[in-house]
Amino acid sequence: MTGHSAEILESLADRMRGTPQPVRWHGEGDVYVHTRMVCDALRSLTEYQELPEPQREILLTAARLHDIGKIPTTREVAGQIEAPHHAPVGSRMARERLWMKGMCGTCERMAMREAVCQLVRYHSFPPHAIDADDAALRLHRIAANSRLLPEFSLRSLCILARADMIGRVCDDREPMLDQIALCEELAKAEGCLDGCFPFPSDHTMHAFLSGRDVWKDQQLYDDTWGPVYMMSGLPGTGKDTWIARNLPDIPMVSLDRIRRERRIAPTDNQGLVANLGKEQAKEHLRHHQPFVWNATDITQTMRQQLVSLFEGYKARVHIIYLETDWETLLQRNSSREYAVPRAAIETMLGKLELPEVHEATRVDWISV
Repeated sequence: MTGHSAEILESLADRMRGTPQPVRWHGEGDVYVHTRMVCDALRSLTEYQELPEPQREILLTAARLHDIGKIPTTREVAGQIEAPHHAPVGSRMARERLWMKGMCGTCERMAMREAVCQLVRYHSFPPHAIDADDAALRLHRIAANSRLLPEFSLRSLCILARADMIGRVCDDREPMLDQIALCEELAKAEGCLDGCFPFPSDHTMHAFLSGRDVWKDQQLYDDTWGPVYMMSGLPGTGKDTWIARNLPDIPMVSLDRIRRERRIAPTDNQGLVANLGKEQAKEHLRHHQPFVWNATDITQTMRQQLVSLFEGYKARVHIIYLETDWETLLQRNSSREYAVPRAAIETMLGKLELPEVHEATRVDWISV
C-alpha cells in the first residue's frame, strides 16, 4: 500500500506545490514541502519504528495523504489562507484514490484502506482534543472504530499528529506537542487509547456514543425492538443478492423497486423515491416489524436521518455495509436491467463514507 500512496502523492505533487499554507502555522512553505517533512518526522519517531510492519505501512500512507484535502479546500479570506474541512475532504479523496489502486474488495484491503482514511479524517483532532467540551465522548467515538479496524487506534492517531506537528515550522510546536501528550493521557484514562472501551453491551455503547447521559460501564436496560437492517454500499455491490441469501424472510423497503414502479431514473430527482420509502418504513415501524431498508446510503448524513427516524420508534438499527472489487461492481451494475451510469457511480465513490461504529447499535462491513 505504501507503493500506491507514493504514486498518489507524486500524481498530486504539482497541485500540492501550488497549494499555499498560512505562514504563521506553516513557515516551511507549501503542502508538498510540509508533507515531505511529516513523512521524515514520522520515520524518525521511536514509537513509529517499534510498531509492527502493517501499522507502519498504514501510518506512512496516512502521512503522505493527510493533507491532500487542502488542494480543493484552500482559499484566501480577508487576506488569510485557510482550508476548511480539509481533513474529511482528504479522507474521501484518499479512499477514492486507494480504491482505484485496488485497495478494495477484500476484508484485509478494506480494513487497511479505511485505517488510513480514519487517520486522515481525524489527524487534526489530538492537538485540540483537550480543549473540546465533549473531548472524552469524541475520543470514544473515534476509538470505537477499532472494532472494525484492528490496525487503527488513538495511539496511532497521536503518533501521526505528533509527526504532523514536528514536520512544520511554527512558534507553537512545543505547546501543541504537549496538547497531543495530554490527549494520549486522557484516552488512556478513559480506557480507549489502544482500542474501543469494553462496553458491557452494544446497547450501552450506542447510548453512550450517541451522547446520552449514561455511564459507559453501566449495563443499560434494553427497551428497543428489532433489528431494522440498513444496507449501505455503492450500486452493483450485490445488496439484493446478499439480502436474498441472508435475510430471505424479512420484509424489505427497496428504493430501487420504488424507482422501477414509478419509472424514475437513478439520475432523476430522488426526493419522491425517498419519501415513499420512508412511508413504507413507517408502516413497519408502527407495528414493530423488523425490516430491511435497501438503498445505497453512502454518506453519514443520509444514514443519520434514517437512523433518527427508525430510533424514534425505538427500533434497534443494524447497518450493513457491503463492498466488492471495482471490476466486479461495474460488471454487476452493467448486467442490471436498470443500470446506473458509470459516471454516476464514480461520483458516488468520491462521496462514499463508510459507516462508523457510533452511527447505530451495530455496524458491520462485509466483503462480497
